[in-house]
Amino acid sequence: MSTTRRLPAPLPSLPRRRRTRGRLDGGQSLGRPTGVVDCAVYEQGVRKHGSLPHSEAMAAARDHGDAFVWIGLYQPSEAEFADIAAEFSLHPLAVEDAVKAHQRPKLERYGDTLFAVFKTARYVEHEVLTGTSEVIETGEVMVFVGAEFVVTVRHGQPGSLAEVRQALEARPELMRIGPAAVLYAIADRVVDDYLAVADALQDDVDEVEAAVFSPRATDSQRVYQLKRELLEFKRAVLPLARPLQALTGAELPLIPAEARQYFRDVEDHLERVAEQVAGFDELLTGILNATLTQVGIQQNNDMRKISAWVAIGAIPTAIAAIYGMNFEHMPELHWMYGYPIMIGVTLTLCVLLYLAFRRSGWL
Repeated sequence: MSTTRRLPAPLPSLPRRRRTRGRLDGGQSLGRPTGVVDCAVYEQGVRKHGSLPHSEAMAAARDHGDAFVWIGLYQPSEAEFADIAAEFSLHPLAVEDAVKAHQRPKLERYGDTLFAVFKTARYVEHEVLTGTSEVIETGEVMVFVGAEFVVTVRHGQPGSLAEVRQALEARPELMRIGPAAVLYAIADRVVDDYLAVADALQDDVDEVEAAVFSPRATDSQRVYQLKRELLEFKRAVLPLARPLQALTGAELPLIPAEARQYFRDVEDHLERVAEQVAGFDELLTGILNATLTQVGIQQNNDMRKISAWVAIGAIPTAIAAIYGMNFEHMPELHWMYGYPIMIGVTLTLCVLLYLAFRRSGWL
């Protein structure tokens, strides 16, 4: 008689930690050397022994068949990462990527180890969107997953993993899945942050959309800057689809079947973000084209007004030029009423031409 194992519920949405002046988002002082932030052993989903050096933590995990180590690092140097890479037999190519950062989201398999890269993102608050506003700040999280260990390497301010660790430690039933649970929690947090960024971007897109057809047209530089920031966000979101698709498949032995449905949930959320990003991109392209079109229309209107006033000014200029040639025998030159009549004719022609331009929409 078979029994069906009931899986733990997905992680709840984690609160966003505010950044404080002079400290990193993970609680690490800016003046403190970077390196290992936390190292712990988890047995049956419960944290053991507090914080340990990585060598002792790995030895403690190997003494128990159902335990694993989670080591978290922040912007480590090659020297700081060398001992950990040797202890866990991490592939040199993956180690190089983890130390140097600036990678695309990806999932690679090196023997019995998975190497995942996530681009983290957060929305940068600003009172007024300008042509130089930083709207989205990005970072990176690299995750090495083995049968008995998880090594996370974080670069940049966004994507603190301290709250992810705390939430997982409060869910031992989820941590019992093993290292795959940590990988899921990180992916879930990253994509949840994407959703928050997309929701915040909606306000900026709505703002420039409302301004584009207002009496005072929006600055095209604002739209272009927002589109550039969206492109940076797009580079973080779209490439993550293939790694998540691989994590939901059955080809990876390090991802147990009970963990795959969690990754499917993350994949669904990512698809929602990708649809929002595609919609924003298309809308901003239309807004930018409309803005440039309005600029061209405004320039044409200005040129028509200038041309109309030049034509009106040409009438008194032409009459004055003719009578300024000082010939003795000119019509009405010595007539007593010649001057007021020519002034009246000039004004009449100018008024008639002005009314004609007004009627045609040039003035």
